[in-house]
Amino acid sequence: NFSRVTEFILLGLSDTRELQVLFFTFFFLAYAMVLLGNLLIIVTVRTDPKLSSPVYFLLCNLSFIDICCTSVISPRLLVDLLSQRKAIAFKGCIAQLFFLHFAGASEMFLLTVMAYDRYAAVCKPLHYTAIMSRQACWVLVSACWAGGFLHSIVQTLLTVQLPFCGPNKIDSYFCDVPPVIRLACTDIYVTEWLMASNSGLISLLCFLVLVTSYAFILVTIRGCLTEGHWKALSTCASHVMVVILFFVPCIFIYLRPFSTFPSDKHICVIYTVLSPAMNPLIYTLRNNEVKASMWRLWKR
Repeated sequence: NFSRVTEFILLGLSDTRELQVLFFTFFFLAYAMVLLGNLLIIVTVRTDPKLSSPVYFLLCNLSFIDICCTSVISPRLLVDLLSQRKAIAFKGCIAQLFFLHFAGASEMFLLTVMAYDRYAAVCKPLHYTAIMSRQACWVLVSACWAGGFLHSIVQTLLTVQLPFCGPNKIDSYFCDVPPVIRLACTDIYVTEWLMASNSGLISLLCFLVLVTSYAFILVTIRGCLTEGHWKALSTCASHVMVVILFFVPCIFIYLRPFSTFPSDKHICVIYTVLSPAMNPLIYTLRNNEVKASMWRLWKR
């Protein structure tokens, strides 16, 4: 594609050495929390027969995606925080961009499926087992991964066809679409709008579907809150927290022209590090069944 750039320089979050040490400690603890928390959820769900319902099957897949998503960024970030020169090869940068959007888009679709699961459980309880059968769950999860792959391959192909022949400093701590395509030595007006319509619209549409499903749930259960409804509402409340942490920053970052706005690398920390780290806490601390299963696993 006529590119002369063989590597990119990541400017990171700060040039100050003291702040870099502070960031290293924070991101190391956050990454450890992501790995330990999500692995604990996966092991708990897989080993406890009482957690065989569709919501826990989807939660197990969400934990796996969270591990994949943060593992694309955090190990590299931790190494760069201890390095003087934060260089990444062109191919490595494109690979990071591809796998980040692959995991990120798959998580968006999976969160939407989880909202549909809660809608079916609350609004159509008599048909729930038929709607969310084991086979249907596998089909929905496979569709999430396939949708994430299609989204990511489009973003990657739009990026690699751009020529990079001059500046190679990325004003971020990882390779993402907005900071990378700003370095292209050509007019990116059409490309950035295609990318914004891809990433931004996917984020917005999934968010609107989520909001609509919760609106239907609230309308359905108003005035007749049984114990089962309270349980479903508790699960929905934790789901809403995850949705806000994940979708709002994504919509802000991707649903706009990339070249006319400055880099927002500090906002990216929310959905690349904080959201995967908070998911285990949100889903376990607000779910008595998961906590009870973890306690039984610990005693065994």
